[in-house]
Amino acid sequence: MGKINQGILGGLSGKVGNVIGGSWKGIDYLRIKPSSVANPRTTGQVNQRNKFTVTLEFLQAVKPFIKVGYKKLAIKKTEFNAAMSYILNNAIDGIAPNFVVDYQNASVSRGTLSEPLNAGTDLTTPGQIEFSWDDNSDEGNANATDKAMLLAYNPLKKESISLLNGAQRDAGAEIITIPSSYSGDNLELFMAFISEDETELSNSIYLGSGTAA
Repeated sequence: MGKINQGILGGLSGKVGNVIGGSWKGIDYLRIKPSSVANPRTTGQVNQRNKFTVTLEFLQAVKPFIKVGYKKLAIKKTEFNAAMSYILNNAIDGIAPNFVVDYQNASVSRGTLSEPLNAGTDLTTPGQIEFSWDDNSDEGNANATDKAMLLAYNPLKKESISLLNGAQRDAGAEIITIPSSYSGDNLELFMAFISEDETELSNSIYLGSGTAA
C-alpha cells in the first residue's frame, strides 16, 4: 500500500491506485502505471511490424548509399532513421500482411540539387551496368562538376552495389562493376547527384528494374 506523507504533490511512497511514487536523489516523483494491453498483437500492430521489417530489410542492404543520400535530413537523428521514416511513410505498398517496397517512390537520396535528366541503364554486358544521362549542367542549380551516385539493389540476395563518387554530370555516363553471381538476378536501379564539395544532394530517381547479364 502507498502512503502520502506531504499531500498529493509530494511524499508519495509506493502505489496508490494507478499512481506510483518514489524519491530519486532527494526529488519526489509521481508516475502513472501503464495500462495493460489486452491484445499486444492486434491486426494494426502486426501490419506495422511487417511494414517495418520490409523497410528495414531494404535499408540495411543499401545502407552505404543512404548514409550519404540522407545526410541533409539527419537533423537530431541518424541518416538511417531519417531514411526509415521516409520509406516507411511513402514507399511501402501491398495488401496486408504481404507488404513490399514501392521502388518508384523509395527515395534513397533527398536534397535540392537538380536531378539527373533522361537517365537510363544498360545491363547487356556481363559483369557491369552502364548508367547514362543528359548533361543538364546549365539548368537550375546543377553544375558540370556534380558527381553521379549510382545504386543497384539485388532483392534476391538482399545486398547492393553502389558508387558514391562517380563521373561528373557533364560526362553523361558511368559504368559500375557487379559480381558474376548477379547474373540472371533482377536488380532495382537508382541514381542521384552530389555536388563536388559534397554539401548538396539531389533527390534520387528510380531507373526501373533490369536483369543482370
